[in-house]
Amino acid sequence: MNKSKTREQIHALVLMALLVAVEVVLTRFLSIRTPIVTIGFGFIPVCLAAMMFGPVRAGIVGAMSDFLGAMLFPIGAYFPGFTVTALLAGMVYGFFFRSRPLKLIHIVLAVVLVQVVLNLGLSTFWLHMITGKGVLALLPARLIKCAFMIPVEIVALQIINKSVGAKLASSVRFA
Repeated sequence: MNKSKTREQIHALVLMALLVAVEVVLTRFLSIRTPIVTIGFGFIPVCLAAMMFGPVRAGIVGAMSDFLGAMLFPIGAYFPGFTVTALLAGMVYGFFFRSRPLKLIHIVLAVVLVQVVLNLGLSTFWLHMITGKGVLALLPARLIKCAFMIPVEIVALQIINKSVGAKLASSVRFA
């Protein structure tokens, strides 16, 4: 392997580690948390990883962020289902954000899929498994959170795409 390829891989690994650290801080310290709902901007570093690196590495950033956040700053017992959800969310974002130029339809589809299928569906199932509460008892608060976060994420990601999307695509594409 030549030095430039090794340098690119090290650069990508360092950027991924930085994004993991930022995600942990945003999710564990700068978000609103209840036992059933978390509202915050922890999705941004994972989405940036998706824009820069594609689905596999964005999934790794999502999974590592969840795992390290749970190990370093536990809120309850660690449950691997949420790490699987974080991995899948990063991969979904990476799948939709790998195309250039990134269009609003890509952002909307990715956010709706992650929020509805993964956060509302899969994470609610994990909470049902952990708490023993019925899914219908968990759904109202999670539905409100989902309805609130979809437009917030779309607007935030559109702003990020407009301001740094082209720069990310041209200068830091390692996928």
